[in-house]
Amino acid sequence: MNKIYCPSLTEYKRRETIVVNIGDVPMGGDHPIRVQSMTTVDTMDTMGSVEQCIRMIEAGCEYIRITAPSIKEAENLRNIREELRRRGYNVPLVADIHFTPNAAEVAARIVEKVRINPGNYADKKKFEVIEYNNQTYQAELDRIRERFVPLVRICKEYGTAMRIGTNHGSLSDRILSRYGDTPLGMVESALEFLRICEDEQYYNIVISMKASNTQVMVQAYRLLVQKLDEEGLKPYPLHLGVTEAGEAEDGRIKSAVGIGTLLEDGLGDTVRVSLTEAPEAEAPVAKALIDRYTHRAEKAQPIQPLCNIPIDPFQYHRRETLEVENLGGLNVPRVVADLSRLTDVKYADLKCVGHLYSMLLDKFNMNDLGADYIYTGDTPITFMLPNGLKEIVNYVPWQLNQEQEHRHPLLTVRQYLGANQLHSKLNFVEASVHEITPELMERLKQDTTAVLMLQTENEHAMPELRKCFFRLMNNGVHNPCIIKRSYGQLTADEVQLYAATDVGGLLIDGLGDGVMLGTELLPEHEKGAWLQTIDKLNALSFGILQAARTRMSKTEYISCPSCGRTLFDLQETTAMIRKRTDHLKGVKIGIMGCIVNGPGEMADADYGYVGVGKDKIALYRGQNVVKKSVPADRAVDELIELIREDERWIEPVKLEE
Repeated sequence: MNKIYCPSLTEYKRRETIVVNIGDVPMGGDHPIRVQSMTTVDTMDTMGSVEQCIRMIEAGCEYIRITAPSIKEAENLRNIREELRRRGYNVPLVADIHFTPNAAEVAARIVEKVRINPGNYADKKKFEVIEYNNQTYQAELDRIRERFVPLVRICKEYGTAMRIGTNHGSLSDRILSRYGDTPLGMVESALEFLRICEDEQYYNIVISMKASNTQVMVQAYRLLVQKLDEEGLKPYPLHLGVTEAGEAEDGRIKSAVGIGTLLEDGLGDTVRVSLTEAPEAEAPVAKALIDRYTHRAEKAQPIQPLCNIPIDPFQYHRRETLEVENLGGLNVPRVVADLSRLTDVKYADLKCVGHLYSMLLDKFNMNDLGADYIYTGDTPITFMLPNGLKEIVNYVPWQLNQEQEHRHPLLTVRQYLGANQLHSKLNFVEASVHEITPELMERLKQDTTAVLMLQTENEHAMPELRKCFFRLMNNGVHNPCIIKRSYGQLTADEVQLYAATDVGGLLIDGLGDGVMLGTELLPEHEKGAWLQTIDKLNALSFGILQAARTRMSKTEYISCPSCGRTLFDLQETTAMIRKRTDHLKGVKIGIMGCIVNGPGEMADADYGYVGVGKDKIALYRGQNVVKKSVPADRAVDELIELIREDERWIEPVKLEE
């Protein structure tokens, strides 16, 4: 298969693009990857918008997007822009357009860039399946051309840039009828508009392929780059983002899984992290993701080029592996928690890995983030572990321990190749990518009890681990693999983003049967600090698996980042819904501030909570509205009742301390 979506799968290289001029801050080419965000204040509130823009600029935003849902908002962009310029701020402004070509044509004469969504710029979404033949489909394309060309010509005249921004959740009925709800449909949706631009010799264009599903998002961007090359279209810069990523830790993890995976392969020229928080909170996260690649090429150790790529980068297929106990095969990826730095572990200490001991009842309860394995190094646990939790110890202490059958050894490659005693069912072999030799692979192919624990010290970690997986696949090694990553003395925020990128990027390609995360703390840290760190790493592991869509362990919230169209306090409402529903394992709830971000943007959700007017909420089951105008003070209760009707509601259980 021709895989030209990436400059190199082993060497870090930025994709070469044309330069797009956006005010005084050009994008693409050799220019840095840019940071951007979007205002949440009503666009008609000129001074409020200006003050928020200034806070965003001071937080690191290089472009600022402002919604322009109608002509009046588009016209008020002039007042916002002029006030910013009067105060000495020259940041380029981007008008965000939905449904209203007339507003786009006004905005394109005022601001430096307009963003249009090909799913709703010239189409009205009715969720209808329409049968087209080539003639009727071409007639639709002719209609789009007629509606779109005026904007293209205005942009060309005024030197205004444009982003053609496809969203997975708002593909038109026409695209869905022909291509389905697929990455290909997303790509074709943008290409239809892009071909018109090139016919008009207008090239000042940025493209995005955003989705709340990280697998779909990554596949769509890859396919876009491939299709641009195949059709001989220009290599346009890419705007990266995960739509409706959510808030707090979950939003950051999900954004890093999607955006970081693409950055690893040299794709992306501007980043927007969509969090259900104040927009100035987004820029530092985007900058942290970007900064990791500033000197990547100089810091990374060389990786030999690939000879054969055994995966399809445009579709998800999990690597086929043996089933070894509850690892590999059809099992969900497992979480291994590292407790090896703790000595004298007590019952209560297992709370940090999701296993809560009740002294009163003398029993354990496991929450949704209960680790599957704990690694205790040279100091095995001295008490019986709860059901559902297994222990890994280093090989020598395992050999010396009488309870060998109830623990599993972790061997170095040298120990494994020379071992004359192994566990009868499950053995872990820790190996760096450079230790995956022909001798080791031949031994693994004969061993149905071995699980690899893969690690690397390379700065370019994800590609090196990916290549190692490819080697195993190409050599017929089907043993399960745990991805082990340790991050030295990085900050907690850096560990969160880097681990989500490194591990999530592999999981998105179906590589990996588990995760084990570690970090270094200073020696003077006490046990309590260690337990807090382990707790955070355990939650991070589960968060990465969920964000990569490989193991659903908790409720997922697909919430928009708020903008000037939002009809209620999105942060407060999201927190309230989360408080009432976050025990519903695997349920996906979309929380959208307005009808623009309604049924389309939450395409992946099981249930939707959408603002339709002041203090009025529409409730959705999937993409179908079931309650149209619910008073906001009753809407959460009504949402819960809807879940209850579908027999998906369970009462929250309070675990006993």
